[in-house]
Amino acid sequence: MAVQHIRRPGAPDPGAVTRWWWVRHAPVPNPEARCYGQLDKEADCNDPALFSAQAKLLPRNAIWYASNLRRAIQTAETLAASGAEMDKLNIDPGLAEQSFGDWHGLTYAELGELHGESHQFWLVPPAKRAPNGESFVDLYERVTASINRLTHEHRGRDIVAVAHGGTIRAALGLALNLHPEQAVRFETANVSLTVIEHVEAADPEHAWRVSWVNHVPRLG
Repeated sequence: MAVQHIRRPGAPDPGAVTRWWWVRHAPVPNPEARCYGQLDKEADCNDPALFSAQAKLLPRNAIWYASNLRRAIQTAETLAASGAEMDKLNIDPGLAEQSFGDWHGLTYAELGELHGESHQFWLVPPAKRAPNGESFVDLYERVTASINRLTHEHRGRDIVAVAHGGTIRAALGLALNLHPEQAVRFETANVSLTVIEHVEAADPEHAWRVSWVNHVPRLG
C-alpha cells in the first residue's frame, strides 16, 4: 500500500514532494541490557514474514541510505533480499545512532546510577552529553543537517533510510518542529516504518508533513 495524497480540483500544485521512508533496524540481541549506541552490533534479521511485509510497502525506484552501523546495513540488505527494490545502498554516518561515548557498554542500570537522573523515554535527559560522546540534542542537529542536505540533493524522489530509533525520532522532530525533549517521546519499533514528506513549494516553516509513524504489520 503506497502513500498517496490526492490534490483537490483547483488546489495549488505542491511542487516537488520528497518522501522519506524511515525503517528502524532489526533487533539487536542484548541480554545484559547494555547501552550500545554507536557500538557496531549485529542485528537479528531472522523474521522473514516481517521483512517481506515491510518490503512490499517500500517504493520502487527509490534512493536508499543507511547509517554506517552494521545493524542498519544488515536490515537494508535483508529488506532487499525480501523483495524491496534497492539498486544501490548509500551510507551516511550522519544518520547513525547517538554516540554515548564513555557510557557505551554500561548496563542501563549502571547508567542510571552514574548520571543520577532518569528519563521516561530516553536513556538520559536529551540535553545531557555523554563524556566523549553526544547528547540527543547533538544527534538532533546532526541528523536534521543530513536530512536537509539529502532532501535538497534528491528533491522530488522517494528516499528509503534505514537507521535507528534516535535518528527517526529526530526526523519526526524536524517534521513537526518539536523540541528534542518532545521528539524522544515517539515510539519506534524495530523494522517499523515511518514516512515523512517535504513539500518544496510550501512555506519553509511548514514544509514537512507526517504520513505514517511506527507502522508494524499485524502478522499471523
